[in-house]
Amino acid sequence: MAIGDAAAPAAGGVEYGGRVTLFLLLSCVVACGGGFLFGYDLGISGGVTSMNSFLKRFFPEVYRQKQDSKVSHYCQFNSELLTLFTSSLYIAGLVATLVASSITRRYGRRASILIGGTFFITGSVFGGAAVNIPMLLLNRIFLGIGLGFTNQSIPLYLSEMAPPQYRGAINNGFELCLSLGILCANILNYLVVKIKARWGWRISLSMAALPAAILTVGAIFLPETPSFIIQRDGNASKVRVLLQKLRGTDSVQKELDDLVSASNLSRTTRYPFRNIFKRKYRPQLVIALLIPFFNQVTGINIINFYAPVMFRTIGLKENASLLSSVVTRLCATFANIVAMMLVDRSGRRKLLLIGNIQMILSQLAVGAILSAKFKDHGEMDKDYAYLVLIIMCVFVAGYGWSWGPLAFLVPAEVCPLEIRSAGQSIVVAVTFLMTFVISQTFLVVLCHIKSVTFFVFGAWIGLMTLFVYLFLPETKKLPMEQVKHLWTRHWFWKKIVREEQEEEKQAGITALPSS
Repeated sequence: MAIGDAAAPAAGGVEYGGRVTLFLLLSCVVACGGGFLFGYDLGISGGVTSMNSFLKRFFPEVYRQKQDSKVSHYCQFNSELLTLFTSSLYIAGLVATLVASSITRRYGRRASILIGGTFFITGSVFGGAAVNIPMLLLNRIFLGIGLGFTNQSIPLYLSEMAPPQYRGAINNGFELCLSLGILCANILNYLVVKIKARWGWRISLSMAALPAAILTVGAIFLPETPSFIIQRDGNASKVRVLLQKLRGTDSVQKELDDLVSASNLSRTTRYPFRNIFKRKYRPQLVIALLIPFFNQVTGINIINFYAPVMFRTIGLKENASLLSSVVTRLCATFANIVAMMLVDRSGRRKLLLIGNIQMILSQLAVGAILSAKFKDHGEMDKDYAYLVLIIMCVFVAGYGWSWGPLAFLVPAEVCPLEIRSAGQSIVVAVTFLMTFVISQTFLVVLCHIKSVTFFVFGAWIGLMTLFVYLFLPETKKLPMEQVKHLWTRHWFWKKIVREEQEEEKQAGITALPSS
């Protein structure tokens, strides 16, 4: 079988031209604020749950476990209520993203961004004012609803606004802002833990309101995407003006023609969630399911959620563990910047495969060190603790220039317009479901199988490496409306979508060249 065909370019690819204009850049920067909020919420909970003042007030049982020398190091933070605080956000997000799909398709990408920003602000108020567990959970639930809307709509917004030749870099802006959000959360946690009055956690939980307000106000002024305007009212003249403004050129007819063609097809699709299960969309469905699944089983969110907790577990003090989280996130942010520069040159597949190798070696190395040097009781040698920190930096860097930015980009660009909102909802729903499962079970699993946990993550990364190599085609620089041609050339997917080819022949869509 010709595996190399997986990376072959699509037939009929068109170079639209144009450049990155200031108008496009400002629109995408505002939209990427949703990525910053996602990252902030990922990073803030791990730091807060490692603060003694927060644990004493809301989770005294966990605080007592930490002080008990008889409790295994691997089990000090094992609490169903504590993990529920972290993971409740993702169940709320899972439900919200399914609702967001119809709103995004019917009322536009901007509408979902506005709704998401409003829920972010509401959740932040509950977090800062929390006096009991129910208020903490309301904080997480409202934030989860906000994430459900923004994570469903923003990757679509960025993909549809960007020129094909820069789509990877612009879409990676979402992941860069996500990484910056985690970094800011880690820095803030490190600073507020020093407040002697012991209410620093309130600042951490409430500060999301500031970027949420900026996102919400900014979304009011965002232009809608050309794809949605065409899909909604078919106003080609309005879209032509918008494309000229976005691309900085008057030569937009080829792109406009493709958008109109895709829109005409999308209007025949009344039920995108039902249609995505058709045989001709099988490749997109598989990718929409497996890419976010594999993204979560890398173990990255263990670093995002529990890095301070994990570093405290292996013997670092409160301040040192929070500072270590800042260090790992700096490495990830640098890697995100590298990804933005490489993704449209090197391609998606190459970055994913290289990142996978880096992550496998890192997970296996951490598992080996903990297995040999970190036992249930007694302290781990500080040199080995800092070695684990260095390896974690290597891990997050590998993730930062591969799966981090590409887990949202690839599914968004392979789905045609008629199923794009449904496909993105599936991506976000699987992301939230798997994030919930991992965040809810990690501390329990760590308590029971200890260092073997990291070998399990390494095995999953090995499996996803095979999937990328065998089944994921290369999409760099391809217009989104022409990605569909990839499946008919891929060594495996062409067998699955043969039914679509027959339908096109019968409908006369595949025209023969005239002599």
